[in-house]
Amino acid sequence: MTAHSDIGHIRPWRHIERRNSRQIMVGKVPVGGGAPITVQSMTNTPTTDAAATIDQIRQLEEAGADIVRVSCPDEESTAAFRTIAREAKVPLVADIHFHYRRGIEAAEAGAACLRINPGNIGSPDRVREVIQAAKDHGCSMRIGVNAGSLERHLLEKYGEPCPDAMVESALDHARILQDHDFHEFKISVKASDPFLTVAAYQQLAEVIDCPLHLGVTEAGPLRSGTIKSSIGLGMMLWSGIGDTIRVSLAADPVEEIKVGFDILKSLGLRHRGVNIIACPSCARQGFNVIETVGVLEERLAHVTTPMSLSIIGCVVNGPGEALFTDVGFTGGGKGAGMVYLAGKIAGKQDNAGMVDHIVELVEKKAAELDAERAAAKAGLIAAE
Repeated sequence: MTAHSDIGHIRPWRHIERRNSRQIMVGKVPVGGGAPITVQSMTNTPTTDAAATIDQIRQLEEAGADIVRVSCPDEESTAAFRTIAREAKVPLVADIHFHYRRGIEAAEAGAACLRINPGNIGSPDRVREVIQAAKDHGCSMRIGVNAGSLERHLLEKYGEPCPDAMVESALDHARILQDHDFHEFKISVKASDPFLTVAAYQQLAEVIDCPLHLGVTEAGPLRSGTIKSSIGLGMMLWSGIGDTIRVSLAADPVEEIKVGFDILKSLGLRHRGVNIIACPSCARQGFNVIETVGVLEERLAHVTTPMSLSIIGCVVNGPGEALFTDVGFTGGGKGAGMVYLAGKIAGKQDNAGMVDHIVELVEKKAAELDAERAAAKAGLIAAE
């Protein structure tokens, strides 16, 4: 069966039954309750440099970020946050640690969500003030538990960071919010060890119904961190756990968004941009596959429409892969190959002009799909 951009079609063996969580709002973005899994990143510019932070948020927005987190470690940062929040097109999460005043200031300055640990804010009165500020300004909250910063009494009780300790910490913090009749929160229980991370989330998912923010924290450099995150997040998402994700890389934050969408795309949970299916190449290739795919990936980065493209070096698997992609190219001989549209041969193309031709076909197909979806949406609105 050929689907060709029929993103709504889910084959039985690809179906992921997501955990049923309640829904909260991060600004205008729904999290949990069956909403699409959102992709987040975090700025690494000094928050006091509002211009630089806004510029980085713009880059993240263009990459597809649904939510962006900004650290607010001091009063100068929360002062700049007001300007930053005003310019951002996506909701911002203010990252708050230790000082309760920063949470209040960030809520007043336009934060859509506060990332806190209620237990390290201070006295019950101070916690109450932060919660009231969140209520007054329509903020949600994220309880962020990390294996590397567990409370001392839990480390003494369990001897080391472990799933039981992390979940107990999360539930203790959740109870503080619930005792103040605040329920607009999500939770994360992250570790740099993907096994510990997965075990903690699996345990937490069984005992609370709030949305879960997934991440393997401090995953590392771009390549190894991507692999580690893909393993950890992939295991949880495949089992239905997770409502929003952040891939934590020691790299450009834009790469976190790209990797996050690629993980979701691979699992059929989100679709954004061109999914390039390409062979690893071998002596049979009729053109330089690796070089071609690299160029195409760069030149098609602006296309956000969900669609598929197969680039295969020879006729062994090329025609078969092209059956299930919107656009395909299969290498042949004598400096040319075959072009496919929706699984059918659409002509021959010489290798020299292949890239330009494929880009043109993808852009044309994207425009057609966008027009179809816009018409379908307009029909649904009219029907309502």
